Amino acid sequence: MTEFTVWVPEAARVRLRLPGDIDHEMRPAPQGWWRIEVPGAGPGTDYAFLLDDGDRALPDPRSAWQPDGVHGPSRLYDHAAYPWTDQGWTGRQLPGSVLYELHVGTFTPEGTFDAAIARLDHLVDLGIDMIELLPVNAFNGEHNWGYDGVCWYAPHQPYGGPDGLKRLVDAAHAKGLGVILDVVYNHFGPSGAYAPMFAPYLTGQSNTWGRTVNLDGPHSDGVRRYIVDSVLMWLRDYHVDGLRLDAVHAMPDSRATHFLEQVATEVETLSTHLGRPLSLIAESDLNDPKLITGREAGGYGLHAQWNDDAHHALHTLLTGERQGYYGDFGSLECLTDVLTGAFFHAGTWSSFRNRSHGRPVDRQRTPGHRFVAYLQNHDQIGNRAAGDRISASLSPALLRVGAVLLMTAPFTPMLFMGEEWAASTPWQFFTSHPEPELAVAVRDGRKREFASHGWATQDVPDPQDPQTFLRSRLDWAELDKPEHHEMYEFHKRLIALRKSRADLSDPRLDRVQVRHGDRFLVMRRGETLVVANLAGRAQGISLPGVVRRVLLATGEGVTVMRDRVELPGETAAIVAL
Repeated sequence: MTEFTVWVPEAARVRLRLPGDIDHEMRPAPQGWWRIEVPGAGPGTDYAFLLDDGDRALPDPRSAWQPDGVHGPSRLYDHAAYPWTDQGWTGRQLPGSVLYELHVGTFTPEGTFDAAIARLDHLVDLGIDMIELLPVNAFNGEHNWGYDGVCWYAPHQPYGGPDGLKRLVDAAHAKGLGVILDVVYNHFGPSGAYAPMFAPYLTGQSNTWGRTVNLDGPHSDGVRRYIVDSVLMWLRDYHVDGLRLDAVHAMPDSRATHFLEQVATEVETLSTHLGRPLSLIAESDLNDPKLITGREAGGYGLHAQWNDDAHHALHTLLTGERQGYYGDFGSLECLTDVLTGAFFHAGTWSSFRNRSHGRPVDRQRTPGHRFVAYLQNHDQIGNRAAGDRISASLSPALLRVGAVLLMTAPFTPMLFMGEEWAASTPWQFFTSHPEPELAVAVRDGRKREFASHGWATQDVPDPQDPQTFLRSRLDWAELDKPEHHEMYEFHKRLIALRKSRADLSDPRLDRVQVRHGDRFLVMRRGETLVVANLAGRAQGISLPGVVRRVLLATGEGVTVMRDRVELPGETAAIVAL
C-alpha cells in the first residue's frame, strides 16, 4: 500500500495515473493537498498526475526519480533502501576546509557519479576537504551546466540517478571528503518545468533567468515548504554536508521572517538531530554581511557566502583586465581592502552599477571563513566568451603567485576542477536542449549578450554544438606532463602548508595586516609573512621582523637578508618570523 500525495491548491479535480493508463480519482485534503492510497504500488512504480479535466499526464513536482527524463512519468523511490556504509561519518565543518568545485558531466570522460568516485583519491592526495558539486537535479537534455534544473528533488538520470549520487557521497565520506551540493531555487529551467502547472510557484515578476519564485504572495507557505523540504532532503536522505544556494539575491521576499532565515533555522534543527555539521553557503550579489550574521544578532544565520570581490581583486591584479564589472578593481589598494575586510564594495561607489553598493563587514565579529574565495570558478570561466581559464593568459609564475594569495588569505579557499594542474581545457557554456526553437534562442541570446559587452561574436562557441561540451571535459592525461604535474605538486605543498600553519587558517580579519608598494605586497598572518612581487623585475622588500626561514617560494632565487627579502619578478614567498 502506497499513499500518493500532491499539492494542487487551486484544482477542482486531480487524478493519479498508473501504468496501463489506469486513473484513480484523488481526494482533497487540508491546505490544498490531494491524497490517495493504492494497494500494490511500491518502489519502481511509474506514476503521473492529471489536473482538473485535462488529459496530459504530468510528472510529480516532488518526484525523487525521473528515469525517462523530465518529460516522462515519475517513479517511486525508497530512500530507506540504499545500503549506506558511512554510519561513522561525523561530518566536515566549513571553517578550516579547502573546497573543490566540480561539474559531474565534465569532471571525467564518462561524466557520471560513479566515474567521479574513481578520481576521489586525487582530491584526497591534493589536500581537499570538501567537494562542491555543480547542480545535479534533473534538467532536460543530456548535458548542461545544471542551472536549468526543473525537478528539485530528483538527481539527473544520465549522471546515475538517485543511487548514483548516494554512491558518490558514500564513497567521498569513506575517504574523509565532505560533499556540498549546489542547488538552484531562484528559477525553473526553460524546458520541463511542470511544477508551476500545479500551484503558483512563480510570481509575475522576473529575474535574469525568468519569473521569480513566489516566496511572499498567496499560497507562498506551500512554495516555501516545497523548497525547504528539498533542502532537508538533500542533507538528510543523500547525506550531503552542505548546500550552496544559487543567486539568493534573485529571490525577493518581503515577509517578516525571511526565507533564508527559515532555511537556516530548519537546517540547524536537522543538524542537531543528525549530530553532524551542515553548512549553508549563499551566492549573493548584494555584498551584505547580514546573510552570514547569526540570527541572534539580527542576521539570517547562513554559514558562508561566495565572495566575488576576492576573485575580482585577484583576477584584475594578475591579468590587467578591466572590462565590465572589473572596472573598479585591479589595484593593490583594492586587494588590501579585500584581504582585510572581505568586501571591496562595502557601501562604496560601483561604477559598473552606477551607484553605491554593499555594506562593510564587522572585522572584529565576522570570521573570514564565512567568505568562500576563489581565483577561478564555473561562472568566472564559463561566462567568458571562449570559456578560457586564467591559465590561458597568465604565466605559470603568476599562476603560482595567485594561488599563494588565495591560499594564505583569511577566507575559505576553493579551487575549480583542473585548476590545481593549470588545465589547458576551457570550460565553456554548453547546453543540449532537444527543442530546436529553444536551442536557437539560447545560441542567439548568448551571442547578443557577449556582443553587448564588446566580445567578438565569432569567439562565442555554439552552446548546442556537442564539441562545446566535449572541449570542456578535463584531460586527465595532462597530469603526466611535467609542467602540469609541477603545478599540481605546488598546489599540494601550498595546501599542506596552509593546514600545518595555524597562522594561515586564522580567520580573524582584524589580525590581517597588509602593506603594499610598487607592485609588491606584504601580508602578515601572525608570525607568518606572505610576500608577493607582481612586477616583472626583481625587488628588495623590507619586512616587519626578522625572518627565521622560508617556508615556501613560488620560484628560484629568493634571497633573505635578516629583515629584508629579495624576490625575482613574478614571485611570492611565505616566510616565518
